[in-house]
Amino acid sequence: MKPNIGLINAFIRLTCGFTLLAWGTSKLIKRPYSTTPIVVVMMAAMKVAEGITRFCPLTYLFEERMEVMTNGNDDDDMKQYDELVNPS
Repeated sequence: MKPNIGLINAFIRLTCGFTLLAWGTSKLIKRPYSTTPIVVVMMAAMKVAEGITRFCPLTYLFEERMEVMTNGNDDDDMKQYDELVNPS
C-alpha cells in the first residue's frame, strides 16, 4: 500500500477529520442515541485514518478504473469513458 494523496491533502484530511470528530463527539454527549453524529464520527475517523496513512481507497479505485479504461484499445471503452467524464 503506497501513498496516493499528497502531503497537503493529508493535512487537510486530518484537520477536517479531527474537527468533525470533535463536533460529533460533543453532539453524542448531548444526545447519545442520535444517528447523525454517529455517522459523522465514523466518516471523520475514516478521514483521520486517510490523513495518517496518506492512502485513500476511493482515489485508488478511481485511478484503477481510469487505468483500465485508458489501457484498452476498444472504442466502446473510450465511449464509456467520455460519457463518464462528460455526461451531456
